[in-house]
Amino acid sequence: MNDIAPSSPREPVPCEAPLPPDELAHRLTEVYDLVGPLYRRAQRGVEQGLATEGLSVGVRAVLALLHRHGPMTVPQMGRAQAISRQFVQRMVNDAAAQGLVESIPNPAHRRSSLIRLTDEGGAVIAAVLDREHALLREVGGGLTDAEVAACLRVLGLMLRGLDHVADD
Repeated sequence: MNDIAPSSPREPVPCEAPLPPDELAHRLTEVYDLVGPLYRRAQRGVEQGLATEGLSVGVRAVLALLHRHGPMTVPQMGRAQAISRQFVQRMVNDAAAQGLVESIPNPAHRRSSLIRLTDEGGAVIAAVLDREHALLREVGGGLTDAEVAACLRVLGLMLRGLDHVADD
C-alpha cells in the first residue's frame, strides 16, 4: 500500500446490491477504458500549462507532493506515486537544479535525506495548482459530493487491487 493514500472518501450508503464478480469486472474495464485517455489528456494539458514555468510533469508531481505532505524522502515519493525511486530522484535533481527543492537531514534515517520545497518552489507550485484549480472549476456536469466520493472510492479500490503489481 502507498505511504500516502488519497484522502479517504466517506463510505457510501449501499442503495443496491453489489455487482456479481463477472459483471463488476466488465464495468471496471469501462472505468479503465476512460482512465487511460483521461490521464493522457490531462497530462498533455498539464504539460502545456507548465511551459511558462519551465517545469516537466514529473517535477510538477514532486512539487505537488511536497506542497501537500511536507518534506518527504525520495523513496516515500516513489511509493506515493507508484513510480520508481530512480525516476523520482531524477525529478528531484531537476527541481533542485532550478532552486525549487532542497535536501535537509532526516532525523529518522541518516542515509535518506528529506526533500523540501524552497520558498521559490512553494510559490511556483502554488501558482500551478491555482491555475489547475481554475480549469477544474469548469468541469461542470452538476456533480455532487456523493458522486465524487463514490468515484474516489471506486478508483481507490481499483488502485489497491493492483497493489501486487511492482512499481519498479
